[in-house]
Amino acid sequence: MNKLALSDDILMQLDKPARYIGNELNMVKKDPSKVDIRFAMCFPDVYEIGMSHLGIQILYEMFNRRDDVYCERVYSPWPDLHKIMKEEDIPLFALETQDPIKDFDFVGITLQYEMCYTNILQILDLAQIPLWQKDRSDQDPIILCGGPCTYNPEPIADFCDLCYIGEGEISYDALLSLYKDMKHAGNYTRAEFLRKAAQIPGIYVPSLYEVTYQEDGTIAAMTPRFADVPEKVKRQVLVNMDEGAYPTKPLVPFVRATQDRVVLEIQRGCIRGCRFCQAGMVYRPNREKSLDLLKTYAKEMLDSTGHEEISLSSLSSSDYTQLPELINFLIDDCCGDGVNISLPSLRIDAFSLDVMSKVQDVRKSSLTFAPEAGSQRLRNVINKGLTKDDILNGAGMAFEGGWQKVKLYFMLGLPTETEEDMRAIPELANEIAVRYYEIPKDKRNGKCQITMSTSFFVPKPFTPFQWAPMYEKGEYLRRAKIVNDTMKEQLNHKSLRYNWHEADVTVLEGLFARGDRRLAKAIYEAYEEGCMFDAWSDYFDVDKWHEILERNGISLDFYVYRQRPLDEVLPWDFIDVGVRKEFFVREWKRATIDQVVTPNCKMQCSGCGAASFGGGICFEGKN
Repeated sequence: MNKLALSDDILMQLDKPARYIGNELNMVKKDPSKVDIRFAMCFPDVYEIGMSHLGIQILYEMFNRRDDVYCERVYSPWPDLHKIMKEEDIPLFALETQDPIKDFDFVGITLQYEMCYTNILQILDLAQIPLWQKDRSDQDPIILCGGPCTYNPEPIADFCDLCYIGEGEISYDALLSLYKDMKHAGNYTRAEFLRKAAQIPGIYVPSLYEVTYQEDGTIAAMTPRFADVPEKVKRQVLVNMDEGAYPTKPLVPFVRATQDRVVLEIQRGCIRGCRFCQAGMVYRPNREKSLDLLKTYAKEMLDSTGHEEISLSSLSSSDYTQLPELINFLIDDCCGDGVNISLPSLRIDAFSLDVMSKVQDVRKSSLTFAPEAGSQRLRNVINKGLTKDDILNGAGMAFEGGWQKVKLYFMLGLPTETEEDMRAIPELANEIAVRYYEIPKDKRNGKCQITMSTSFFVPKPFTPFQWAPMYEKGEYLRRAKIVNDTMKEQLNHKSLRYNWHEADVTVLEGLFARGDRRLAKAIYEAYEEGCMFDAWSDYFDVDKWHEILERNGISLDFYVYRQRPLDEVLPWDFIDVGVRKEFFVREWKRATIDQVVTPNCKMQCSGCGAASFGGGICFEGKN
């Protein structure tokens, strides 16, 4: 390992110096002088969060399999180090070699959530790389963004050279090879590289498109500047999950990460079709990894990390068709004494509860349900496919199995929501408590605790609710108060707990989720005035944000609070995710006008047979 970029004196001043020293277990070590491309993989949040991100680990493994590429990591320095680096002019460095990332060929930034946008600028600023794309020279790294937020990259488009739309296993090799070939041929220029990169499937080059606006502020058109630049950028999808790279020797952090465990991805996509869920739409169709491969991965990853927990990763683990066989293998043949199995995203049924009773400490664990809405009417509107009987029966089986703690997740502010729907949230929680107290006292496991949590609904691109209005902070809090007051009226209110998300953050998240390029200047000014780590309540300064938005003429009424007409050009319309816009329009009308509920069942594409919910993509182009 090279000499640390930070002196011992500096490290001793930091809250958690191990965030910045690298050399973790399973870290890749290469000779930088023997590779053609140096790639800094960046997660724009603190080390503990970034080290828990599976996507970074997959790309780290995939890139480093290439002999000509050295992929290293960088995370957002915490404010204590940020201050020192600015004062002492220390350039941001990669963990593996401790070299400044301004000398690398690429800086790849994963955009996992909208409230990290100012941290993108923190990374570039500390790295001493020009913040605006237009100001970079041929000597600067290519700034490449990927991840869920690139399904509307427009608010940060002026800071990016490239955006990758879709799953990284498909087009990155072509992009890196193009760069290498141009460098070797001696004809590399930033402008020419970006022009050629735009022709690679899934690669979006914002500077090669011109956006024009109507008098009312809506988008008139988004037009390629050159004939060879595609009008639509098509999302890239890994068809065969067994063929993708996977980190069987994942990095093990020195600092305890948010998810300090082996993560086993069992499938991508979801068959459920919830109308609010972006992930369920853009990761279509549902694709599974084979059971034999998962068995191999599980053993190798536990052996190579020493972790004492393995977690199954997917949007809906219960829908994995070989889940019983996989769980039995993990229990009987893979996970020895002291190794726990974490099973998120399960639908609570008899099989799931039986499995959880085998792998979890019943006395310490709680079960999680996500009804999303309190009333059956509103669950039908969002196409949740979960009835009150499903919830009460699942809770009843859990209570009889020894559980006494249940967490319930809901959203407030969903389209068509009424006061009756709000009151239904604590009423449902009370019915669950009633179900617990129906068990004879001598068979209960103490008192029950039902915890309700509500987030505030944020409309996301590429969902049937992408046109929906949001509410002002005061209205969200009024709705939370209705839930809280109704809870106090319930017979079992002493067994109920309630907490809700911050409304200020929700409104800003909604602004960034559906914003356009005109937000870039406000994001820049917010960073210049000290806004960072906006996803952290201790650092989020809502008053400063509102001042900056007003100064820049950014209207929340326009971007957040209005319902958008179905014929409006949306900032993300240039992206083809494989789901037809007509499908989203139809589902919006069904939910909000016709009140027709789409049956929530597993369907197959009539074209290629892939498991998907209605409106999903066809790999063969037949539907």
